[in-house]
Amino acid sequence: MRFLKAFGQFWYDFVIGDDWKIAVAVVLALAVTLVAMATGLLGDTALTLLGGVAIVVAFSISLAIDVRPKRR
Repeated sequence: MRFLKAFGQFWYDFVIGDDWKIAVAVVLALAVTLVAMATGLLGDTALTLLGGVAIVVAFSISLAIDVRPKRR
């Protein structure tokens, strides 16, 4: 049982890390790319570009949320 707990903690730290918002952003970007791939509307190059841009945009939004000034 201790092994399962340690295994789960490792993967949680590996995937989530310090900021859960980045992990959610990456999962959402991958989900958008998966939906675009499943519909077959885009070719391979367009899917690659969409996935890359989606991850960069999602990460940037997550970063902007973290560095915005705190309101008092």
